[in-house]
This record gives sequence, structure tokens and C-alpha cells, in this order.
Amino acid sequence: MKVVFVCWGNICRSPMAERVAEKYAADAGYTDVQFSSAATSREEIGAPIDPRARRVLAEHGYRADDHSAHQITPDEIEGADLVIAAETIHVDRMLRMAPDADNLTLLSDYDPDAPDGSGLPDPWYGGPEGFEDTLAAVEAAMPGVLEEVRRLQL
Repeated sequence: MKVVFVCWGNICRSPMAERVAEKYAADAGYTDVQFSSAATSREEIGAPIDPRARRVLAEHGYRADDHSAHQITPDEIEGADLVIAAETIHVDRMLRMAPDADNLTLLSDYDPDAPDGSGLPDPWYGGPEGFEDTLAAVEAAMPGVLEEVRRLQL
């Protein structure tokens, strides 16, 4: 089972979601799931996780190292069981790369308290508190993500 989280630059939201998913899955005893993350743009290729995201992840007990931003490819989309985007713009960009993809969703779709189609706001433009808010939104969606992984594995 392969799950890819996608945002604009692959330095904030998607690597945060990847690392939260890893921990939640491990804590729930999931062993056959591979999580990764990617960007829809080429702007940050090769960059590490944003220092503010790295700090928030580490402070909350998540893995915060070993990352190099990359752009998602059509093969990566087609090879994944589930591709979870931060915003609808990312879904739209991936559909241009892989028009037949039927595995694309929004992270906020897995949070029962999030408005439909709301997406995950980008903390990059603000201060450190935005990264705390992003982490909280990712964590709120994670039980739903794991439920979808479980459903797809049946």
C-alpha cells in the first residue's frame, strides 16, 4: 500500500503529513503501508523541510529529518493507492499530469470537522503558530486517513 501526500513545494504541509501518518500508522500496528510526500511545483526541488515545520514536528515527537523535496510524477500518481493533496489546486495540477487518476483526495476530506473541500491552509507565509495549526489539522485528519487505508487494504 502506497500513500503520497502532496502540497505545493513539498517543504511544509506534505512532509508534515507524511511524518504524522508514519507515526499514527506505526502506533496502530500498520506494517504494510509506505508513506511519502511530493510537490506539484518545481520551486523547492532538493530543499529540506522548512525549519519551522521541522521544529514543530520535533517538538511533537515526529520524525523531522531526512527529506529532500521532489515533484510528483505521473508514474508516482498512478503507482500510489492513495494520493492526498493539501488543496484543490494540487488535485487539479495532478489531474493534468495523470488525467485518468482516480486515487486523488484532499486531506481535509478525512477530517469530519473540516468543511467540504476546505483544504489545508499553507503556513509558509506566516509565523510559527501557523505550523502548529497545520499540524493540528493534519492530526485531526489522520484517523480518517488510516480508516481509508484500512478500507483500501480489504
